[in-house]
Amino acid sequence: MLYGAMKVSVGGLLKLTFRPWVEGLENIPAEGPAILASNHLSFSDSFFLPAVLDRRVTFIAKAEYFTTPGLKGRLTAAFFKGVGQLPVDRSGARGAGEAAVKSGIEVLERGELFGIYPEGTRSPDGRLYRGKPGGLARVALATGAPVIPVAMIDTEKIQPPGKVVPKVMRPGIRIGKPLDFSRYQGMEHDRFVLRAVTDEVMYEIMKLSGQEYVDMYATAAKRQLAEAAKAEREAAKAARTALAQAEKDQAEKEKDAG
Repeated sequence: MLYGAMKVSVGGLLKLTFRPWVEGLENIPAEGPAILASNHLSFSDSFFLPAVLDRRVTFIAKAEYFTTPGLKGRLTAAFFKGVGQLPVDRSGARGAGEAAVKSGIEVLERGELFGIYPEGTRSPDGRLYRGKPGGLARVALATGAPVIPVAMIDTEKIQPPGKVVPKVMRPGIRIGKPLDFSRYQGMEHDRFVLRAVTDEVMYEIMKLSGQEYVDMYATAAKRQLAEAAKAEREAAKAARTALAQAEKDQAEKEKDAG
């Protein structure tokens, strides 16, 4: 009931304001379980995709969105529940992975749509990164549900990290044909099979999105970018300190010469 109300209000507002274009809606089954595996460019991806679908789709979200105290915390929790997101505790990597798999299986066993971002986090630079095999592939093989690749287009341009006010422009959504991995059923504990399934899905997402593919995890890329930014700040600070010292030395020389 809450999901329906949020879909009409939030989803309707998004469609009216941003007018997202969609290709491949016919690839979403009218009923029955399916996994929507999407690239992840923006915080808004989890809102734009449900907004254009007739069926409910459930994503997983950080547990912190549901546990913040106070009125703001309660409103935030109600909002995320209303747009079909489930809380997952990500405090431990292994525990978070198990919780995500369990949540996905439960959603699919109810005959619903489960949304997941195989990259595990938002792309730091708009490129497509290596998919993590622990979630998507395990859920797909454990349930036998088809995997539908999805490409979000230009959503990162609407609200880049650090920007509060979104830019009004048309994002796009391309939905690919369902992928059947039933040939691997019962092999969800084989890491080579998990890797093969994940890579096949990521290849289809790459074709749909047109993104440049990077064969590394987005989390590792973010660490590298953070380290590079830190090194740049430290270098700039050292340069400012050296310049200030040079100016001080020059002033003392001029004073002594006078």
